[in-house]
Amino acid sequence: MTQTLDPTAPELLRPTQEPCPLCQCCTAVLCERGRADVGGCMAHTPPELSATVAACLCSAPATRGTHAWRAEMIRITKHATESPMPAEAEEILRALTGCEAFTDDHGFLRTLRARGYVTADEQQAPRITNAGRRYITARTERRFTTPVEVESVDVRARTARVVVVGWHIEESVTVLLDQLTTATGLTADGLVNRFLEARANCYVNDPDDLVLTRFQIAPPLPAGWMGCDPC
Repeated sequence: MTQTLDPTAPELLRPTQEPCPLCQCCTAVLCERGRADVGGCMAHTPPELSATVAACLCSAPATRGTHAWRAEMIRITKHATESPMPAEAEEILRALTGCEAFTDDHGFLRTLRARGYVTADEQQAPRITNAGRRYITARTERRFTTPVEVESVDVRARTARVVVVGWHIEESVTVLLDQLTTATGLTADGLVNRFLEARANCYVNDPDDLVLTRFQIAPPLPAGWMGCDPC
């Protein structure tokens, strides 16, 4: 006997979505959205289900290339360059970088764990995290003020493609659109083909390692800077 399906059944009203091939907790669509949101998959999940996706690596700040990761790199770099920690805390990070012994007379290890610069498990020997390595790198790398040309924006993905002149005159890189709009006060459409200025670590090789801070609208370019002066 053939069973008649109820046309109002949930599986017919809302087709099942494909699971994400990279994790066990989300659908492919959810992880795609999560990667393009600094809030990750949790930002697109009902509160009663948020605990299920809270640890999803597809959109996590620790996963290279996600919006949350880009925002984290900016946060850490600004922390290191604009309001650095006491020297004693940084000495602990440097010691952990070289797997050396250290003392914590001032109790900074708890702060380093809270910031995510050191592994949080207090039952194991502390280890420096990628966030901690980024902080130490940002404390010593050379940063320059450079023109930045906005080539295009993707409002849906909340990203922009920009040319960082001090890094590469032709190759464009991805930055967070919200970082640009917040810093300049311009709309997404108003950013296209505009020249901005930013601070950047121009000596990196990988474009994903390029971290831009202190965006502002650039002053007018000198006459002839982009080509020959008109006759």
